[in-house]
Amino acid sequence: MNVLDFVNAFFSDSAHWQGYDGIQARLGEHVQYTLEALALAAAIGLPIGLVTGHYGRGGNALSLVATGGRALPSFGLLVLMTTLLGFGMLPVMIPLVVLAVPPILVTTYEAMRSVDPSPVDAARGMGMHESRILFQVELPVALPLILSGLRSAAIQIVSTATIAAYVSLGGLGRYIVDGLYQRNYEKVVGGATLVAVLALVTLALFWAVARVAVSPGVRRS
Repeated sequence: MNVLDFVNAFFSDSAHWQGYDGIQARLGEHVQYTLEALALAAAIGLPIGLVTGHYGRGGNALSLVATGGRALPSFGLLVLMTTLLGFGMLPVMIPLVVLAVPPILVTTYEAMRSVDPSPVDAARGMGMHESRILFQVELPVALPLILSGLRSAAIQIVSTATIAAYVSLGGLGRYIVDGLYQRNYEKVVGGATLVAVLALVTLALFWAVARVAVSPGVRRS
């Protein structure tokens, strides 16, 4: 059998659409892990990136932190956290958040630094408070690049959240891990296909958000 035969066999089997191990249930778990990790990473990365980018300080430190975060192997960190904390959601969330923070942090900082200084200087000359300059002048212009950082982080989380299955949690990784253990390659290929489709859907969602949230003038520039 080739890959397409495995995909067809997986999705045409009604057993894969029902029960606690059904596609809907596993997809819902995977989306939950992704949203939780992305929300935590954004809560850490966005404020730091916005403030440091606004004031233009700490860029070297952010690059160092981002490089360190990217260098950490997610699976190795999962094993370490499970050893220290036991099984559960926390050991899974830590490597996913560590993976997602660097692209959000660095891209947000660079987005803020790339804003044309002329309108910023004009706003300061008019006596605008720094917080208003950040949110009303810089943020609308930097938003496309900030969204690209969030999009990159989300795609990485979607792809890596399969590691949750290695510590007895759910998600689409369950098909891959269980399929490998059972030598059921139909299940392995089906799970990998679902992860790939979810990544493409995530890309489409961020494209739609950018179309709605980003000013047409900024999109054209």
